[in-house]
Amino acid sequence: MNKTRIAFILLCCCMIEGAFAQVIEINGGVKEARTNGTLEFANVVLQTIDSTFVMGTTTDNKGYFVLKGELKGDYLLVVSSLGYKTRYVSLNGLERDVDLGNIDLDEAVVPLDNITVDASNARSYSDRKIVYPSDRQLEASTNGINLLQQLMLPGLRVNPLFNEVRISGDGEIQYRINGVKAEVQEIVALMPTEIIRIEYHDNPGLRYGNAEVVLDYIVRRPDTGGSIGLELSNSPHVAWRNNQLSGKINHKKSEFGVNYFVSHQDYYGMWRDNEERFLFMDGSVSRRKEKGEPGRMELFWQNLQTNFSYQEPEKYLFNATFRLYTSNQPHLDYQGTLFNMEVPEDRVTVIDKTAEKLYRPALDVYYQRNLPNDQTLVFNLVGTYNKTHSDRIYQERRYELLLTDVNNGVKGNKYSIIGEGIYERKIGKNRIGGGLRHTQSFSDNTYRGGREEKTRMGQAETYLYAEFRGRFKKLDYTLGLGVTRSFFRQEVNDGGYRYYAFNPRLNLHYKLTDRSFIRLRGSLENTSPSLSNLNAVDLAVDSLQIQRGNPDLTPYLRYKADLTYEYGKGLFYGNLRGAYEYAPNAIMDEKFWEGNRIIQTWNNQRSWQRLSSYASLRIGPVKDLLQVRLEGGVNHFISRGRSYSHVYTNWYSNLSVSVVWKRWLAGYEMYANWDRFFGETMTGGEQGQILYAGYRYKDLMVGAGVFNPFINTFRQDSENRSQYASFRRSMYLKESSRLFVIRLAYNFSFGRKFSAGQKKVNNADNDSGVMSTGK
Repeated sequence: MNKTRIAFILLCCCMIEGAFAQVIEINGGVKEARTNGTLEFANVVLQTIDSTFVMGTTTDNKGYFVLKGELKGDYLLVVSSLGYKTRYVSLNGLERDVDLGNIDLDEAVVPLDNITVDASNARSYSDRKIVYPSDRQLEASTNGINLLQQLMLPGLRVNPLFNEVRISGDGEIQYRINGVKAEVQEIVALMPTEIIRIEYHDNPGLRYGNAEVVLDYIVRRPDTGGSIGLELSNSPHVAWRNNQLSGKINHKKSEFGVNYFVSHQDYYGMWRDNEERFLFMDGSVSRRKEKGEPGRMELFWQNLQTNFSYQEPEKYLFNATFRLYTSNQPHLDYQGTLFNMEVPEDRVTVIDKTAEKLYRPALDVYYQRNLPNDQTLVFNLVGTYNKTHSDRIYQERRYELLLTDVNNGVKGNKYSIIGEGIYERKIGKNRIGGGLRHTQSFSDNTYRGGREEKTRMGQAETYLYAEFRGRFKKLDYTLGLGVTRSFFRQEVNDGGYRYYAFNPRLNLHYKLTDRSFIRLRGSLENTSPSLSNLNAVDLAVDSLQIQRGNPDLTPYLRYKADLTYEYGKGLFYGNLRGAYEYAPNAIMDEKFWEGNRIIQTWNNQRSWQRLSSYASLRIGPVKDLLQVRLEGGVNHFISRGRSYSHVYTNWYSNLSVSVVWKRWLAGYEMYANWDRFFGETMTGGEQGQILYAGYRYKDLMVGAGVFNPFINTFRQDSENRSQYASFRRSMYLKESSRLFVIRLAYNFSFGRKFSAGQKKVNNADNDSGVMSTGK
């Protein structure tokens, strides 16, 4: 009985003590230092001085947090968010409630390592998005390309079966790894576990030239050990093969890498239907139609890259990469019957066969030096050699009688060198930069047609630019100015040009709320004619038409403006965009009569315009399983030549669905035509569907997919509206319908990790410099 009373008294004492114990509240807000915007879902952890966990929380949608408890004593508050430097706040002698006000987090200069992310985290800036893939997205991917399929970035269309990425339009995509110039095969070689974040530059600065999009993968770099990756994609019923082997070894400050890609495609179900209309000088009209029969198309590609880099962290980075690309297309064989549409009995058999080879080695040397006071110097030198050889045979026969015999050939040699120097400095929250880039190329080509002709051409471009980025309250702005000098000379006919242009750029990015922004950008870009269009030679196309280069072409300017609105909350993300592009004196095609032949050539025409709108809606991931994206838009083209005026409107749409469940993944892609109209020619976009599924076990991924599962024959259309020689053409490929592909990916690595330096330049010369020989 006494023991019961004593226990009761002790319990009451404890209750009284607890009732009078003081509950202390710690509150505050977390903001981004650069933009002063609130940070949602930032981690706030309270720990003792010896790092023992006490309690934790995350900030709400307004960036606020509250911690409550019996907290008398000395503590350390740790505030962190992915992509930002961690802040530590000392709370010594805590006795009462405390309001910490706003805690600013600075963006991390070096990517964080070994972090687990439950949901993808994307942050938008005036020129780019920084995207941190979630664990779910990384586990569902086998390389850096199909990771983009899981991220569903606006404007990017990913083909996970073929490891291809395209953008809505005809712009250039630049790839980088830690800023280092990279080919798409090098992105395929990336292991998802290496990738910390992707910087998606959808508004690249002046330093990127005319690139429409830049994808920079920020990855971890091993200190020791290495990695091996194998990607196999093969069809069991069609000669379609895409295979890749890559490896990387690290030793202290050095890294050695090699990557080999090989692709072989061999089809026997390719043909074209072509309807042509000719208006002769006497006013008479002739219509003829080519009815195609199945022919052969065979392609064989190889791409080898070897790399060596040496880095002294926080001081300098040296990188050297050798690339070798070869392409062999022994068969592009069209055949069929050509007949007069007014007199169908007037018909001939036609063959049109082309064979092409390309050999392109390149050496890329890069050096980056980090200087005191947030300054950086970059030097880059790229040398490239392009060797091309193509042959074309075009014949028309009536029974055994040969009516037309065209035998063209081109042998080309092009040498180029690109040198660039860049200086950047960060001043507070602002950044200034400038650079000088010079491109010099020489080509020596031999054309075989009716007679052999040789051309020797030299082309150069010097580009000097400066750029300033700043911020005023909620407005981020970028001001840039470039100066371009272009030069061309051809020895045969003394043709050439010398041209100067200013290239200003303005970008305004205004943060409306924590979840939305509006962006306005405008630019003036320089476009030089390609060496292939500048050749002063004639090549026969068929019995009526001749293709001719024009050495009198001159560069022209493109005026661009677009307005973007973006909103995201929870599972929903939306993007709206409107754009206008105007190009006076654009280099576009034209046709005219000369004697009894129609000349196909290029000229500086009056103008070209495009008005476009685009909308994107993404939902997900829903319960970490399902993600859906729907995109669509319209393009309106206005093309005005010296002797023609055309308008063309094109609607397009894309649908992406991704499902991930445990170790399983599945997806569906559908895209409708994005057509392009330039000059007098409409080039049709692809229309297709992709259905795929896969299973992952540790480092092994096994999957299968089918391309165009619901159509019988793949088709792509094109059209020319010349008043003298117009055509409507459809190309068919039987094997591209219900193309079944089996995929196997095996990646493993060994060694410990640390963050590497970054290369910031992407230079390359992929223009062969020779004129096409076909229709």
